[in-house]
Amino acid sequence: MKPHEIEAKSFGIIDAEAGPHNFDADEWKIVRRMIHTTADFEYMQMVRISNNAVAAGVNAIRNGCTVVTDTNMAKAGIRTGPLGIFGGRCECLMADLRVAAKAKEQGVTRAHVAVEEAAHMMENGIYVVGNAPTALLRLLEMIRKKEANPALVVGLPVGFVNAAESKAALMETNTPYISNVGRKGGSNVAASVINALALIAGDRVAGERR
Repeated sequence: MKPHEIEAKSFGIIDAEAGPHNFDADEWKIVRRMIHTTADFEYMQMVRISNNAVAAGVNAIRNGCTVVTDTNMAKAGIRTGPLGIFGGRCECLMADLRVAAKAKEQGVTRAHVAVEEAAHMMENGIYVVGNAPTALLRLLEMIRKKEANPALVVGLPVGFVNAAESKAALMETNTPYISNVGRKGGSNVAASVINALALIAGDRVAGERR
């Protein structure tokens, strides 16, 4: 089978096994891709999408936004082609030498500093957290202080220390978000959300041209 045939068959299996749900068409495209990435149907119960999150993400992508990630793994998983159609790009500062030096000097994580250094990039853009709760917590602090203004936060850190708590804090904000409850998450899942949003953006443009 060719790659696109495998993907289509996988989505067909997911649709069949998922059964009834309350997601709208675009939300399901996102959740289904998360399930496709993880083979974990629990995301149907865990995912939380704020009311305006899909529209905010799609509009940001169509406006050529920058997608900033907290890991190079998430960056590697995001398909740059669909973003590039709209003039967008994906960035990650975790390997930046200035970030490493500043983090060592301040005694904080590189993820913490990378958020600060990326503030100008995420203006009306998308910040993607797939690994580090410290990145999400610092981002939320900056949003509260109006030092950062992302159009959408994809908050899916994974782990046992502050992963669930940081996501719970995200869900208490007015910032559009796509997240999940609990410890599960990861860079691959976070990347799948951006890929789904970019495809939705492309589909909408194609529909408008018909």
